[in-house]
Parts: sequence; structure tokens; C-alpha cells
Amino acid sequence: MKIAGAPISWGVCEVPDWGYQMAPERVLAEMQQIGLTATEFGPQGWLPVDAEERAAVVGEFGLKPVGSFFLAVMHDPDFDPIPQVEAELRAFEVAGGEFLVLAADSGLDGYDDRLVLDEAGWQTLFSNMSRIREVCAARGVTACLHPHWGTMVQNVDEVERVLDNSTVGLCLDTGHLACGGADVVELVRTYADRVDIVHAKDVRKDITDQLLPGAITWSQGIKAGMFAPIGQGDIDFSAIVALLDDAGFDGYWVLEQDIMLDEEPPADGGPVNNAKASLEALKALA
Repeated sequence: MKIAGAPISWGVCEVPDWGYQMAPERVLAEMQQIGLTATEFGPQGWLPVDAEERAAVVGEFGLKPVGSFFLAVMHDPDFDPIPQVEAELRAFEVAGGEFLVLAADSGLDGYDDRLVLDEAGWQTLFSNMSRIREVCAARGVTACLHPHWGTMVQNVDEVERVLDNSTVGLCLDTGHLACGGADVVELVRTYADRVDIVHAKDVRKDITDQLLPGAITWSQGIKAGMFAPIGQGDIDFSAIVALLDDAGFDGYWVLEQDIMLDEEPPADGGPVNNAKASLEALKALA
């Protein structure tokens, strides 16, 4: 099992005013400290934008770059996402990375609100996903769709529509899929052969179940602790691991526990403890 870290588990997020943002040097050092050997890059601009500098920072801690989470507006016929994708791929060529993990950006700030696509928007999104996947494939990079709360592909019926009407691969984010109403185990049972990479999140279902009815917003759920270390929530990771093993999946399991920090954690604790617990729980299922 190939297991990687993600800066969001340390509270590092692309959303404006998303709590205290820990420095790359500390986050990457703590990933190395608990035994991780790979990481996603984190939000645009958290690591150096310059590709050589980005490669140097990650390499200093002996971490292999997995790729990056990448918000792209793909539903707007008047916006072309390809130039932004190509700029990120140029950084991949120098800094490394195998996966461009695409989320269908609503164009709004944050994830508490979103638009809902009409038919023209869906067709534009499908077209742009295909274009991005082709551009990435030409550079040896796999582009896959990340269903994400507050984006244009959020709810389980929207995820299924993408998978049933395109050839794009899936970033199996267990937490976001659960938030969008999916029975994650059953979804994996149906689409295991489409999974390119896993974002492994555990959830507290009593909190995530409040999202779809609109009882809470995404940021309120984060503050309430709706994500838990793996094995301490309600996702059946044992079943998911078994199903993906049977399907021959050999991609990365990226540890994610979305959190929001009020301040810098103490030097001898904080998010690293939960990341270590998730790592140990997932390794036990390998």
C-alpha cells in the first residue's frame, strides 16, 4: 500500500481565511517524522510557485511528490482552464507528480455555497474534463475528478453522472463522497475499476448527515470536527481496501483529515498526532 500525506491534514487549505496556515517546513518535517514518504503539494502558492524551488523544498524532506489538488472552472463556456493546467504541468515536469486531482470549481470563494449546473453547463464540463485529461496524458500525468463539497460535482447522483458519461478516472475521496450522500462501499463496489487515487478521510456521520439538508455549512462542519482519524469514524475502510485490492488498485492512499486551526499548535503535538493515528490504522489494513 502506497500511503501519502496531504497538507490539509495539518489545516493547510486554499480557502481564504481558513484558520492558521502552518509553514511547509514544519508540515513536511512532521510527515517525514511519522514515516510518510510521499505527499501532495497542497494549495497553489503554499509551496513555492517556481518549480525548481518547489522540488527543492519537498526533496529536502525525502518526500516523493504525488501531484496536486487542482481547482478548475470547467463548466463555464467563456472560460478556458487549459492555460492554468499547462502551467501546473510545467511545474510537474520539474518538481515531479503523477496526478492532477481535479475539482470542478464553482468560481465562488470557499465551499459553503455553489451553483447547480444546467444541461449546457454539464456538457461544457464533460468537454473540458476530456480536454484536460488529454493534455495531462500527453505529459505523462493522470487527471482524475475529485468530487468535492461546494463544487459543481458534489452529490452522489452528480458523481455517478460523470462516471457514467465520461472516461475520466475518480479520486475516491471517502469523506466528500459520504458528505454528498454516497454509500461509499457500494459506490466502490460499482466503480472500483475507475479509481485512480484515494483521498482517505473518515467521517463522523452524525455531523456529515447535516450537510445535505442544509442544517450546517461546510465550514461549520469542519469546526465541529466532522472528520476523524481513520478508524475513529464511520467509514468502513476494511471493506473499501478489500474491494480495491480485488480490483487490482495499486495507486496512492492519501491521508486527509480536513481541519481548521485557530493558532499554531504546540511544537510537540497538534495535527501530527492524528495523522500518525490514521497512518497506523490504514497500514493495519494493508
